[in-house]
Amino acid sequence: MTTFTHGPGNHPEGGSARRRQPGPHLLSGLRILDLGTMVAGPVACTLFGDFGAEVIKVEVPERGDTVRDLGPFVDGECLYWHVEGRNKKSITLNLREPEGQRLLCRLVEQADAVVENFRPGTLEAWGLGYERLKEHNPGLILLRVSGFGQTGPYRTRAGYDRIGLAFGGLLNITGFPDRPPVRIGTSTADYQTALLGAYSLMMALYHRDVMGGGGQEIDLSMYESVIRFTEVLVPEYDRLGVVRGRRGNKHFAAAPGEHFLTASGRYMILTISADAGFQRLCVAMGRPELATDPRYLTHAKRWEHVDDLNAMVAAWIVGQPEDELRRRLDEAKLAYSFIYGIDDIMQDPHYEARGSIATVDHPRIGPVRMAGVFPRFAGRENKPIEPAPDLGQHNQEVYRDLLGLTPEMLADLAERGIL
Repeated sequence: MTTFTHGPGNHPEGGSARRRQPGPHLLSGLRILDLGTMVAGPVACTLFGDFGAEVIKVEVPERGDTVRDLGPFVDGECLYWHVEGRNKKSITLNLREPEGQRLLCRLVEQADAVVENFRPGTLEAWGLGYERLKEHNPGLILLRVSGFGQTGPYRTRAGYDRIGLAFGGLLNITGFPDRPPVRIGTSTADYQTALLGAYSLMMALYHRDVMGGGGQEIDLSMYESVIRFTEVLVPEYDRLGVVRGRRGNKHFAAAPGEHFLTASGRYMILTISADAGFQRLCVAMGRPELATDPRYLTHAKRWEHVDDLNAMVAAWIVGQPEDELRRRLDEAKLAYSFIYGIDDIMQDPHYEARGSIATVDHPRIGPVRMAGVFPRFAGRENKPIEPAPDLGQHNQEVYRDLLGLTPEMLADLAERGIL
C-alpha cells in the first residue's frame, strides 16, 4: 500500500505501508489495479494513469478487455482501445481459478486501490470480496462500479451506457417532442461514471493518506452518476409536479437560444440568459429597441416568447456573412460557437494553439492522434502519453518485480491457463 509522504502514513486499521518518494508527475507512486472492462471503471483508471499513477490492467487471458475487439481498426489495431488503454500496463490473470485468485491477493498487497465493474456479487463468488481483500491490505480502496449499485432490487441487472442514460432520466429528455428519445453521440453515462469514480478514489486517498483514515469500499452506480447531472429535474417534479419532456434544442434557461442555421449552411449555438447579454445582442442585431420591449424585459418574459425571439434571431443570423457574424458577436462579448464536426476540430487554430489534440506514437501503426491530457496545471508539463499495451505485455515485469516470480514459474502458470 502506498502512502503519500506528506500524510501521517499510519493507518488505524493496520497494514504495512510502502513509502514513496515524490516523482515527476502529480500521481507518481500510486498503484491502481484495474480489473474492469469496457469504459466506466477502466476510464477512471486511465484518468489516474494520465497523471502518472501506475495502472496495472488485469485482463482475461487470451481474450483481454472487450474494448480491444470493438473497433474501428487500423491494420488490426483497435483505435478505441488505444484511447482508453493508454498509460497502463497489461497483465493477464484468470480470476476464476483459485491460483489466480491467490495471485490477485498478492498483487493487492502492493496496491493502493482496486477498481472493478463486474456485476455485483461476482467478486464475492470468486472469494475476492472486500473483506477478503482487506485481509491482505487493510488500507485498500476498492471502487465498485455497476449499472444499478451493489444494493437494491435491481443490483444484479446488467448495465451499460445507454441503460444508465435511460434509467437515470437523461434519455427521456433528449430529442424532439414529436420523435423518440435520441441517444447522445458518445458514451456519456460511462464517462460521467468514470469521472465520479476517479473523484471518489481521490477522496478516499485523501482521507486515508492525509487524514489518517483507513481503507474504503466505494459503491458507484452508473444511473446515479447520470441523475446527479440532471439539473433541477428532481425538485422540479417534486415541488411543481412538472414532468420535463423533450424540448429539442430549447432550454428553459436560454431565451433566446437555439441551434441556428448560418449563411454558410452550418449551424451555430447562441444562448442568452442574462438581461445584459440580451441587451448586447439587440445592439449587435441593429435592433436596440427590442431590449426595452415589455415582452422581453426579463428572462422570464423572454421565455414566454422564446419561439418569436428565436425566429427573429434566426433570420438575422442566416442573413449575415459568417465573418461579419463573428465580428458582431465578438464585439458584443456574447457566448457562441459553431457546431463543430471532428474535421473542424482537427483544423481549428485554438485546438492547435493549446495542444488539445495529442499525438501518440504506436510501434506498429505509427502516430495516433487523440484527445490530450486535461486539466492543465500551471508550471507543470503533463506526462507524455504511453501507447496502450498489448495483452499481457507486462506480465514478466509486474509478476517478477512485485511478486518475485521467475520466468519458469510464469511459463508454468501460462501453460496451465492461469496467466
